[in-house]
Amino acid sequence: MQTVEGIPVPTKSKTEEPVPEKKPKKAKDKTGVPPSRFSLRMSAGWWRSLQCIGMSLHFLAPPRPPNPDFSKSIHSTLASTKGQFTLQFYVPSGYKKDPSSDKWPVVVNFHGGGFTLGNASDDARFARFVVEKCHAVFVSVDYRLAPECPFPTAVDDGADALLYIINNAAELRLDSNRIATSGFSAGGNIALTAPIRLYEHRKTAEVPEHRIVAIATWYPITDYTLTRAERRASALRPEATLPPTLTNLFDASYLFPPELDLAHPCLSPSRASDEVLMESLPPNLIFYTCEWDMLLREGEELAQRLQKPPISKNVYYTMIPGVAHGWDKGPNPMKPPPMSEKLYGECCRKLKSIFQEDQTHSILHIPIKLPPLLHTKLKDGNNSD
Repeated sequence: MQTVEGIPVPTKSKTEEPVPEKKPKKAKDKTGVPPSRFSLRMSAGWWRSLQCIGMSLHFLAPPRPPNPDFSKSIHSTLASTKGQFTLQFYVPSGYKKDPSSDKWPVVVNFHGGGFTLGNASDDARFARFVVEKCHAVFVSVDYRLAPECPFPTAVDDGADALLYIINNAAELRLDSNRIATSGFSAGGNIALTAPIRLYEHRKTAEVPEHRIVAIATWYPITDYTLTRAERRASALRPEATLPPTLTNLFDASYLFPPELDLAHPCLSPSRASDEVLMESLPPNLIFYTCEWDMLLREGEELAQRLQKPPISKNVYYTMIPGVAHGWDKGPNPMKPPPMSEKLYGECCRKLKSIFQEDQTHSILHIPIKLPPLLHTKLKDGNNSD
């Protein structure tokens, strides 16, 4: 038995799935005849109910995660499906004690759940580390979910969240030149693709001056041109990967309509051109992957590609040994999942270093010098700060 976003799910048997000879190019190549949207909504609703129970147990483990300090409901401006979604704000103690303080760095976060499950509060444990270790404001985005809102709504909402932070930075007392994104699983994908979507938007619209300085992405899905069977076959422990019951629901819900191009850069950042990745992504990227995850290989390959010329980003990569996808959301009410707090702390120390470096150079108006901490080769999971 394993857990996905706090939900106990049966471990898959070792029966091998046939790996298709051709890579899927369109959504219909991956999902087949699409199920009815009604049946997908019913199935998603059932799994969402289970997830509420699992995450409630996850939150019981001491120390208890914080509640949001305040929320903002914002209108979508980029998505073709108009609507509203919520941003949850977690703020450092200094933000509350000194109302005159401003220019706080901000981490904009996206929860996981296969674009189908999850809530903005799911990453509250990580939020605690961001506000305490980074001394940054943590904004968790309750983006709209599939099947009700398939691709690209989640990515559009992610870019809209960034636009809201940029446009309202003064009122929110935030530093629009010290923005980072973060996310887990599907949210790890949005942490990468929302800046790409914002980059596309800037080609046709005026956006106030801002700077996204880092991305922290945890076990992200980055390449939808890979089949689930292909991913499982490449996994170290295929039986420990997400079961088809869930992955089929996730794919059928999010990958719609049937003619959707699976290589779209806002869907599969691994398939984006070098130029798009160079121009849209920040200089610093922090990757965490899981040893037993079917998404390990694509995350690792993207991290390596981003570090090498011609893209030459500043990449810190960690493979977490002996864990499955979403291990840090386990529903144990007695204690947090193993290694989760240590790794959250490590990630936040890196983000803090980046924020501090960027603040110094923006004040002095001299060229940015990348943090020495991140001048490293790709590292294995046994390395910490």
